[in-house]
Amino acid sequence: MADLNERDTKLVQYLSEAFGKERELEAALEAHIAMTTRMPYKKRLKQHLKETKGHAKQLQRRIKQLGGGTQTAQSVVGKVTAAAKGPLHAIRGSGEQEKMLKNAKTEYFNEHEEIGTYLAIETLAEKVGDRETAKLAKGIRREEERMAKFLEGQIKSLTGAVVTEEVPRAQRQRPAKAKRARKPARPARS
Repeated sequence: MADLNERDTKLVQYLSEAFGKERELEAALEAHIAMTTRMPYKKRLKQHLKETKGHAKQLQRRIKQLGGGTQTAQSVVGKVTAAAKGPLHAIRGSGEQEKMLKNAKTEYFNEHEEIGTYLAIETLAEKVGDRETAKLAKGIRREEERMAKFLEGQIKSLTGAVVTEEVPRAQRQRPAKAKRARKPARPARS
């Protein structure tokens, strides 16, 4: 690795952390895709896996442009971490819907961690005058925000499916019927 100035050293550090997280999430997404039976959810996870792999490539390219070396250590650590968690995700929850719900909650957490990471990279890059890195981070952050929004809907839907699958109908709260708005009483005429 070339001698980097303080600015580029800090940028490479943050980009490398993001790169390691992207590589970790590749393995996690692959495991979750294998466990997902809802086709729209599975399709979106596959799409996000492609995005995640693309993010890793973009980050690696930018790290090299800044003079950083290959980030194999963080990549290996990330993949090993995800591989270790994969089997645990397969056994958590009492039913199929609950397993998917727990995966969606984990994915939602990870997306928000990534959003925070890319916001920090974007802000750092702006403060040190690196427009290219700021633009890269902002673009990736927006994709992560879209995925988080999708997952929010999945969490609601999957929670409903867990209720249907595991809570007897007699123990579920029935939705309240919409009440018609009453017109205010007219004042009495004298």
